[in-house]
Amino acid sequence: MAGTGEVVASVGVMRRLYDVCMEWISGRYGGWVLFLIAFVESSFFPIPPDVFLIAMCVALPALSFRYATICSLGSVLGGALGYGLGFWFMDSVGMPIVEWYGLAEKYDLVQQYFKDYDVWIVGTAGFTPIPYKLFTITAGFAKSNFLTFMVVSLVARSARFFLVAGLIWKFGPQIKNFIDRYFNIISIAFVILLGGGFLLIKLVL
Repeated sequence: MAGTGEVVASVGVMRRLYDVCMEWISGRYGGWVLFLIAFVESSFFPIPPDVFLIAMCVALPALSFRYATICSLGSVLGGALGYGLGFWFMDSVGMPIVEWYGLAEKYDLVQQYFKDYDVWIVGTAGFTPIPYKLFTITAGFAKSNFLTFMVVSLVARSARFFLVAGLIWKFGPQIKNFIDRYFNIISIAFVILLGGGFLLIKLVL
């Protein structure tokens, strides 16, 4: 469990990211930034793209679904990169990422669990706070069917990001005011959910 200091630090990072994104959205490359963050997060980057997506949708609610599309495509293509890292570079790249997330000791069980439920577990990880990147890498290492992996990833990630975009498109200004007013609480909840995703993996596996 993360200590109070770690949670506070994480909230501070989230706040800074949110503020930076609200500045970047006014530039020409906001969409590319969103794509890049979604891409790298699916294989190794620790910060999820949701913060960027929310910030951009809040700034321009009319473009929410466009941003959700960009985020979904970036995330799924990044998942393909994660698959490749597990397929071709597990020892040199994939395993160090797994170790960084503290799952090295249970990785044999992760593999077996993945072989039994690969399509469903990818879908679950793609939609929930369970770390999606761990399953993109594992999918490659387990040599799961690549086409099935991509289809399930596309459905799960799109469902997640379009849900966020739809809420902001529908309730735009109210959502912005809510985020501004309760950002620290939302950030703490997000950190807890993210940590719970890792804990769930360890407990279930």
